[in-house]
Amino acid sequence: GDNIVIAGFILGGSTGDDRIVVRGIGPSLAAVGVANALADPTLELRDSNGALLVANNDWQDNPAQAAEITAAGLAPTNPLESGIAATLPPGLYTALLAGLNNGTGVGLVEVYDRGAP
Repeated sequence: GDNIVIAGFILGGSTGDDRIVVRGIGPSLAAVGVANALADPTLELRDSNGALLVANNDWQDNPAQAAEITAAGLAPTNPLESGIAATLPPGLYTALLAGLNNGTGVGLVEVYDRGAP
């Protein structure tokens, strides 16, 4: 749709894989005074060819990813927010943040580089 946030990032500087966490934040923004926060964000991670690598709606949906995100100290404060933990090779990537069922509002995409596995 037209109402999405597109965040591109590059993993490089080494020849090995890198661990990342990508978060799609919405509901918790209201607690810090952001008006019209995105109520239920969804998140997609895509490679440089646009192929979908992983998608997430609620960050705790995938127990293994939720455990990794929590262990990294990056657990979102609201269960409706999105989170993806992945180990990726160097390259170009895109994170897409949207509202569930075409919902709109203010959202935030965060990408954390956690280093080599």
